[in-house]
Amino acid sequence: MQQHQATLTVATHGQTLTEVTRDIACVVSMAQITTGLVTVFIRHTSASLLIQENADPDVQHDLVAFFRRLVPDGDRLFVHTSEGPDDMPAHVKAALTQTSLQIPISDGRMVLGMWQGIYVFEHRSMPHQRTLVVHVLGT
Repeated sequence: MQQHQATLTVATHGQTLTEVTRDIACVVSMAQITTGLVTVFIRHTSASLLIQENADPDVQHDLVAFFRRLVPDGDRLFVHTSEGPDDMPAHVKAALTQTSLQIPISDGRMVLGMWQGIYVFEHRSMPHQRTLVVHVLGT
């Protein structure tokens, strides 16, 4: 059994989805593991990870719009606002999504569907630098 780990920094641009599929695929390729599993973990509480359609950008737009309506910024329900009106809504959105993903590896490549991409889902209004840990395990 072999292991490989890398850290990626992703620049986000406000409340949007940023595709990182190619960056993670590069880490998988460098690991030289033909059969195994890659785990992607985001080291933040106000951003998350998604596997989502990457063919039509309207999908990402609609997801952002849905989450904005589901958990609006500035909702008076929230007490925790120390970093602004998008602070606690960002935490709730992250809690509703995922902080880690696991994708099988076969023949040295991630086994994603034809239209699947891996995304960092930024829940804050301002741009951020987000850190991902990518861990590859297998033979």
